Amino acid sequence: MGRRARATSAAGSSTGTPEQRRTPAKTVPQSLGLTLLSALLPGSGLILGGRRRLGAVVLTLSLVLVGLGLYAGFWRRDDVAQSIVVPSRLLGIAIGIGVLALGWIVVVVASHRLLRPATGGPGGRAAGAILVGLLCFAITAPAALGVQSVLAQRDLVENVFVSQGESKSATRPETVNVKDPWEDKPRLNLLLLGGDDGKGRTGVRTDTVIVASIDTKTGDTALISLPRQLMFMPFPKDSPLHKIYPNGFGREGLSLTGRLEWMLTAMYQNIPAMHPGILGPSDNEGADVVKQSVGEATGLDIDYYLQVNLQGFDQIVDALGGITVNVNERVAMGGVSSAHIPPGQWLEPGPNQHLDGFKALWFARGRYGTSDDERQVRQRCAIKGIVDAADPKTLATKYQAIARAGKNLLRTDIPQELLPALVELGLRVKSATVSNVFLDQSKLRLKYLHPDYAGLRETIAKALEHDPVTTTQPPVTPTPGKPTALNRPGGAPAATPPGPTEDLRDACAYDPTGAQNGR
Repeated sequence: MGRRARATSAAGSSTGTPEQRRTPAKTVPQSLGLTLLSALLPGSGLILGGRRRLGAVVLTLSLVLVGLGLYAGFWRRDDVAQSIVVPSRLLGIAIGIGVLALGWIVVVVASHRLLRPATGGPGGRAAGAILVGLLCFAITAPAALGVQSVLAQRDLVENVFVSQGESKSATRPETVNVKDPWEDKPRLNLLLLGGDDGKGRTGVRTDTVIVASIDTKTGDTALISLPRQLMFMPFPKDSPLHKIYPNGFGREGLSLTGRLEWMLTAMYQNIPAMHPGILGPSDNEGADVVKQSVGEATGLDIDYYLQVNLQGFDQIVDALGGITVNVNERVAMGGVSSAHIPPGQWLEPGPNQHLDGFKALWFARGRYGTSDDERQVRQRCAIKGIVDAADPKTLATKYQAIARAGKNLLRTDIPQELLPALVELGLRVKSATVSNVFLDQSKLRLKYLHPDYAGLRETIAKALEHDPVTTTQPPVTPTPGKPTALNRPGGAPAATPPGPTEDLRDACAYDPTGAQNGR
């Protein structure tokens, strides 16, 4: 060999394979540090290990993905929120999380192999293997949790919200402008039903009937609670039920016990049993019946219903980690007033009480020794407590449990196609005012055999004409010993009745003295 051979040999060494050109770390600690850097900044380890082109591509891609994530999180949050209710997008997100996690792990392992020193010995190799294993676990665990949460959300959406063409409803709007559903709709009216079912009960009675009327521009929401004992509930003139009950659902001359089967609370169960299929094909005849009747009674076009199975109410509260409410009076946990059976436990008065699912259920439904008016106030406050508890941190950390509970808790005729727009509207509701429409029980004869439904419609129409933000006084902290009209159970007026609407922050404030004086 001469000079030419030696030159050829030198040239070959400078243009050898990537393995030959790599520059491994000189010590084990340095190797471990660079491996950690490669996990925090994917691609950097490949560059330092000699795979410069591949490393540059991976590093650029990593920075682009981080930038897109920050952009979506800060400037396109509404689009992200809307994506979590579209099953096809959710499946894509789950696959994307899995692919990114797998790619990240491959980069970490490859980077460590390029960076580890050739003379590290068994101890160095063991330390490197442990670090790589921990890094892979740190990537895999949150990725697996993310995939599970995304798939749980997809399962919830597909099980609760059925596509428009795959469900049957006799009262749901036939067409939905998915791109802009609120274009010609100033208010969205949702019927909230609470089925008072449970162990030892047969059938479902809707003891909770609330209309949530939402301003589609501001998100301000007015809640209208209807007493469960309403009689002769009317039907629209174009409804087949109006021909059978032209004067409303009820009968004259019945005893108090007999009237129960003709009250609003019994319509969900009894009318479909008495007149099956009368409104046409339906996946939930009882809900369609109540929607029609409540819409006529309130003078509102009820768009959709959302039915809560109270037997599973405690599950959703527990999944949220509990709710915080003010308890203004003793609330019975059990007991039967008509049979003079006292409750075994009580919720004692106190501010900011954190209730688990079992106690929250009794807070919302406890009836022993109290009136329906007081219970309705507690139910509205329980709804407010759930809205307050559903903060981003709770949803992110406990979502799988929330989704499982929601799948067993909810029934609705809201179509999947409308969910993105509803999510956007829900974000407005979260930061807007939730108020209660005050109904004068005596003036409207709501507890009498023949309520004043014309007066009820007029009261609701006048209340919704006003902006709850301007008609309601700013929230104040009640002075102990000084009762206020707004936080009396049932909104019962004191010397001066409240306005057409009342802010739930006031209605649910802590004031045990006012509660006692309001009895």
